[in-house]
Amino acid sequence: MSDKLTGKAKEVEGKLTGDKAREAQGKAEGLLGKAKEKINDVKEDVKDKAKEIKEKIDD
Repeated sequence: MSDKLTGKAKEVEGKLTGDKAREAQGKAEGLLGKAKEKINDVKEDVKDKAKEIKEKIDD
């Protein structure tokens, strides 16, 4: 979550100051944050499915 927030802050700062490099850096960090969230979501889904499969096998 922090990558998304810091990225957005840097993006806004870049827009306000006209600093295109800072704006681009912010966008990149924001995208990194989104990617990390998606990866964590997938990891949780895999854990849940593995638990379901294990429970079915144990029954």
